[in-house]
Amino acid sequence: MQSFTALAQRAGIALLMTMPCAALATPPSWAPAHGWRKQNDPTYAGYSGRTWDYDYGVRSGSCDRGRIGQVLGGVVGGVAGGAIGGEIAKGSAERNVAIVIGTVIGAAIGSEVGRRMDKTDRSCVGHSLELADYGQSVRWTNPNTRVTYQLTPLDAVHGIDGCRRFRLIAHGSFGLSEGRAVACTDGSGVWQPEDDRLTRR
Repeated sequence: MQSFTALAQRAGIALLMTMPCAALATPPSWAPAHGWRKQNDPTYAGYSGRTWDYDYGVRSGSCDRGRIGQVLGGVVGGVAGGAIGGEIAKGSAERNVAIVIGTVIGAAIGSEVGRRMDKTDRSCVGHSLELADYGQSVRWTNPNTRVTYQLTPLDAVHGIDGCRRFRLIAHGSFGLSEGRAVACTDGSGVWQPEDDRLTRR
């Protein structure tokens, strides 16, 4: 005579075999970028209209400096401040990360604190402006300067396409520096001051 456990196991197997198989389907367009979508539609649409292969953690609220540093390599060398935008723009087709011109950062947290940012920090700012949602904060820490940054896009600038207001906080040995500024994209993922954008119109 079979035990109750053996009968229950056989009944369970029979039930599973008679159940219809679930059909695998493409998720709807509004589904989040997990699983199928992440594997089959891996690009990220930027605020500038450009698509990016990587978000470097921005969508999750943390900029991955290590990965960005590997991508940047020696592309921009020691270029700093306002010159960085023009230098990087030359290779914009090959560029895999957004960038912000140094004067945008200086307008937000002051030029003295802004000078502490290296090219990777500036790319974290640029990529955050590209991919972070309104009100979403993105944080990262520069291990060399021990400065922690937090960028939060606030809203669009009324009447000016491609511009975003943002809040930037820097915290380090100098204390806390916080400010707001406006940055505008040139369409290739280079973010520049609002004044520069308006004078080119």
